Amino acid sequence: MEQQEASEDVVMTRIGQALMLLHGGDREEARNRFGVIWAEIGEHGEPLHRCTLAHYMADAQDDAGDELAWDLRALSAADALGRERRQTSLAVRAFYPSLHLNLAADYLKLHRPDAARIHLERAHTALDALDDDAYGNGIRTALLRLERQLEGA
Repeated sequence: MEQQEASEDVVMTRIGQALMLLHGGDREEARNRFGVIWAEIGEHGEPLHRCTLAHYMADAQDDAGDELAWDLRALSAADALGRERRQTSLAVRAFYPSLHLNLAADYLKLHRPDAARIHLERAHTALDALDDDAYGNGIRTALLRLERQLEGA
């Protein structure tokens, strides 16, 4: 059990290292590293790893269609995580506002406003899982900004 936990920590550490590259502006190298990790964990790996990795891999994409595909993988992995734990814990539920916000943004980029509105509504429905802190307030602000953008589209 300890060896499994240690290996899971290694995966999250590697994801975090690639994320630092992404935030540092090296999208290509981040994308490459995320790709290597994805090849190792695959479509049937630990759902938390898949959700986290796909969520960040989406941010590393240059093409809106590719970004959408990765965000859909992240949502699917979050759903699997909830099923695996036989409940949707508050920690898992807290993923959904951000996941749906990202999907709404993807659909808006792809000129699919109806799909964007569906995911904005789902993001709003999931907001109760967020705390009144910097992260939660950041998601709420981003939702409002995207709604205004959608209204202007």
